[in-house]
Amino acid sequence: MTNDSESPLPAEDAADAADSAEAPDTPVEAVPRARIPELLHAAVASVGGVERPGQLRMAEAVADAVDHGEHLLVQAGTGTGKSLAYLVPALAHGDRVVVATATLALQRQLVERDLPRTVEALHPVLRRRPLFAMLKGRSNYLCLHRANEGTPSEEGEGLFDPVEAMGGPTGKLGKEVLRLRDWADETETGDRDDMSPGVSDKAWAQLSVTSKECLGATRCAYGQECFAEKARERAKLADVVVTNHAMLAIDAIEGAPVLPEHGLLIVDEAHELVNRVTGAATAELTVGAVNRTVKRAARLANEKAVDALQAAAENYHGLMETAQPGRVEELPEYLAYAVTAIRDAARQVITSLGETRDKGLTDEDAVRKQAMASAETLHETADRLLQDSEYDVVWIDRGDRFGLGTASLRVAPLSVSGLLREGLYKERSVVLTSATLKLGGDFNGVAASVGLSSEARLPDARTPGDNPEAAGEGFGDEPVPQWRGIDVGSPFKYPKQGILYVARHLADPGRDPERPDMLDELTELIGAAGGRTLGLFSSMRGAQTAAEAMRERLDNRVLLQGEDTLGELIREFASDATTCLFGTLSLWQGVDVPGSACQLVVMDRIPFPRPDDPLMSARQKDVEQRGGNGFMAVAATHAALLMAQGAGRLVRAADDRGVVAVLDPRVETKRYGGFFRSSMPEFWYTTDRNQVRRSLAAIDASAEPVRPVAKRG
Repeated sequence: MTNDSESPLPAEDAADAADSAEAPDTPVEAVPRARIPELLHAAVASVGGVERPGQLRMAEAVADAVDHGEHLLVQAGTGTGKSLAYLVPALAHGDRVVVATATLALQRQLVERDLPRTVEALHPVLRRRPLFAMLKGRSNYLCLHRANEGTPSEEGEGLFDPVEAMGGPTGKLGKEVLRLRDWADETETGDRDDMSPGVSDKAWAQLSVTSKECLGATRCAYGQECFAEKARERAKLADVVVTNHAMLAIDAIEGAPVLPEHGLLIVDEAHELVNRVTGAATAELTVGAVNRTVKRAARLANEKAVDALQAAAENYHGLMETAQPGRVEELPEYLAYAVTAIRDAARQVITSLGETRDKGLTDEDAVRKQAMASAETLHETADRLLQDSEYDVVWIDRGDRFGLGTASLRVAPLSVSGLLREGLYKERSVVLTSATLKLGGDFNGVAASVGLSSEARLPDARTPGDNPEAAGEGFGDEPVPQWRGIDVGSPFKYPKQGILYVARHLADPGRDPERPDMLDELTELIGAAGGRTLGLFSSMRGAQTAAEAMRERLDNRVLLQGEDTLGELIREFASDATTCLFGTLSLWQGVDVPGSACQLVVMDRIPFPRPDDPLMSARQKDVEQRGGNGFMAVAATHAALLMAQGAGRLVRAADDRGVVAVLDPRVETKRYGGFFRSSMPEFWYTTDRNQVRRSLAAIDASAEPVRPVAKRG
């Protein structure tokens, strides 16, 4: 057995790997914890890295957590090498491990670099080569049935050729579909992320299916060759399964296991977990979804059921055209009636589709599956909206900031902490790690959001008198999982490498992004830095306003998110030290540009959630009703996490130097300001604007390459 394209070995060694590897379900003798330093040293050497004290401390803490049946939160700063710090003890323990990450970049790093080299480095001690595999949701894999047989028509008229439907073989989308078909004959994985260059979402949707739309391996003519099924089989045989937070959310909260059984779960980029789980548990009832279901069911469902759904769709559309956005604490009677009509009609369609299943139809299996999936999703969403659960938040959303277009109803969990507590921590150890888990200098806030209670927190450091059996009492059926939290620090010398500057002299920001004093300050800071600026803004409007102003005032090139692909913008930013890059949320967390190209990180204001955000405001109100501080628990925690991530963009390597400038005086003047400062790296702190300008000028003068940039006017 090999890992196919994800094999940790060269092709010529694959047979040896298969012979020496043991199936994960076969008991494997664990390597003693005392040998963790030796194993880590070998793994670090294999990737050409440098061993860090924090890395060793983390590896030993992970080994202890697994041995004693505990859960662990680990804050590991940038540069710690946390991937190896959890992979080494995981592989040494012998149980199957699932690693869930938020980003594709880290998944690829694990599968293509860290795991292959670590497996080889540990082989002499483990005397086996653990197998690993990547596992994603079914829609991430190309569907051979659709590639070869066609795509179900939105008009309910059977299968059609997506090339012709997308402008023919000479149209842009048609060309993409043809390229996908050619790729289907070449690829070993069928994984969308392995296709380079990629294709648009619209083209991919023609040749992929969701789990509900899939015909099933036994009924599909291509079941034996199915890329998604092969990925699942590899995962069942692998010692390490690398997946994403969305798959973890489905496995944990939907009661239908999609991941193989495992004894250890590692959640990397754990600061993203709550948002990803919330997203997976959020549903939307749109007019478009109802109309699509009508079209898909038109051929196979009985006319009465389809007509009922069509009538319900028209009624819902009329009501939602004038609906005002915002939270709905209880569905008004007229809206509840409309949603009930959709639910009941969707149920009729489902029943009718089931009755036609075995009537000798030819190409209708795929058409029926798509229509059934659409109707079931519609029914489930409508039914959830009508349940009026105290654990859900319902709101009307227009999908844009300007009130244009027909609105829809959305429903999301008020909190996911209970879902995670029930779904994650039973019968396995869980390690959650990130560079930003301590907010306000403490783990408890993040721990509570992922279902871990402060009352169940164990001492950070293990003592010789600790009883492993007692430590494991929070496992299994115990409702309160026990956990430890450790901060292993960072190899970077933050006080010497960076400055945290708060512009105390500025006016407090209001709702208007046009802040003349802030724009003046930004102009002077960029001028002192000679460009080299990553501007992080709390809104797209703020980023656009600042970009326009800087383009008028400075000769530096200013790149703006949305004017090109994010990857291309980051590449251009990194290639020219005098360039600036401005943007919003994805830049706060998604930029890794070490070196002289990024020496000034600017945050225009504290990124509190919008006051009209229905979910955030509902969560804040819920905390207050239970006697807590809703502002600090929700709004401030949300903003602190973003600011910690944003500040982390500055120092990405041991020789990086620069300034994080916060152009919001409230970080200094308000009582809650200390919470934000203590959530960020321990940079040298100042409010002295002249000192910061001198420091930026000195950094600029020592950086290479440099081109003098003069202000206009």
